[in-house]
Amino acid sequence: MRSTTGAHSASRPKNLPTPALDSVDEQLLARLAVDGRATNSELSQAAGIAASTAHGRVRSLLDHGVIAGFHAAVDQSAIGNGLQAMIGVTLRAGLRQESISEFTRGVRGLPQVVQLFFVGGTDDFLLHVAVPDSSELRRFVVDHLSGERSVASTRTSVIFEYHRNVVAATFE
Repeated sequence: MRSTTGAHSASRPKNLPTPALDSVDEQLLARLAVDGRATNSELSQAAGIAASTAHGRVRSLLDHGVIAGFHAAVDQSAIGNGLQAMIGVTLRAGLRQESISEFTRGVRGLPQVVQLFFVGGTDDFLLHVAVPDSSELRRFVVDHLSGERSVASTRTSVIFEYHRNVVAATFE
C-alpha cells in the first residue's frame, strides 16, 4: 500500500472493536513503523503474504484505529529550526479543567510546537518545541507560556541530541 503523508481519511474508527493482533498484523505494523510509505509489495514480503492480503490487512488496521495515520518525520534543523527544547509547564491551581482545555487549544496550533504531552507529575504539560535559536526560544516561552494567566511556571531543557525509536513496542 503506497501510504500518503497525513492522517487517514476517516479520522476515527467507525466504532469497530479493536481486533486481536496476530503475527501478520504485527509484522505489517513493524514494517510500516520503519517506513510508512512501504508499498503493498514490500509489506507482503515482510509479512509473507499476498500483496492483496497486505492491502486488506492494512485497511482493516486503519478502519479499526490501530493505525492512527501517517506522517512525515521532518528534520527540524533542515528547515531552519536548529534548536529544540522540552518545556515543562505547570498551570495555576483553581479552575484546572478550564485551564487545561484553554492551554491545550492555545499551544496545539503554534508552529514551534512539535509535540504536546499532557502528563501527570510535577508538570502538567511537556512541550517539544523547535526554533531557529536561543532568542526565539526565549521569545516563545515569554510570549506563549509565561505571559499566559493560566501558567504558573515553566522549566526549559535544551535538547542537545534527538533520536526517535522507530518502534516503541516489541511484538513477540
